[in-house]
Amino acid sequence: MTNFSRPKRADSWLALIERGGCTFTHKINVAAEKGANGVIIYNYPGTGNKVFPMSHQGTENIVAVMIGNLKGMELLRLIQKGVYVTIIIEVGRMHMPWLSHYVMSLFTFLAATVAYLFLYCAWRPQVPNSSTRRRRQIKADVKKAIGQLQLRVLKEGDKELDPNEDSCVVCFDIYKPQDVVRILTCKHFFHKACIDPWLLAHRTCPMCKCDILKT
Repeated sequence: MTNFSRPKRADSWLALIERGGCTFTHKINVAAEKGANGVIIYNYPGTGNKVFPMSHQGTENIVAVMIGNLKGMELLRLIQKGVYVTIIIEVGRMHMPWLSHYVMSLFTFLAATVAYLFLYCAWRPQVPNSSTRRRRQIKADVKKAIGQLQLRVLKEGDKELDPNEDSCVVCFDIYKPQDVVRILTCKHFFHKACIDPWLLAHRTCPMCKCDILKT
């Protein structure tokens, strides 16, 4: 039973209707039956200028749009004052501002995260954990212990040069004059060039397994 005040100077006119009370389809069809060429539905009070897609199947080709409550009330006050209001409704592109905002926010967050991880990995101070610190300390102690082991240069006449004596068990080569040997605390000796890397890796005598850090 809704009635509309038709503009006297216009051949075509639009109906301005507040949301609520019945379906969008019913509102639009009633306005069309009254002769409206299009329908503007404004949102509930207290919703500001928020709008949302409205379903209005069964209204054929009648142009129908939704606007916010504030804009709708502004138009209503002008009409009630007798102001002649001209409105142009154009076909715009489909857009979802909330989705665009969400995508941009997500993209910005991901970009910032990737940049932070890259900078963190590139510039973070290399802070060793406890196991790494312990390994480094042991290696330093082994180097110090190796440096404290006795060195000797073999010369002609030394019993170690006797072919019947043992050879170096690291390289299996016989001892020769001018060879530099390292004498461990267990009294076993080896070529310095052979035993030093061995001790750094194992820290024990290759023959009796004596630990150079414990003796």
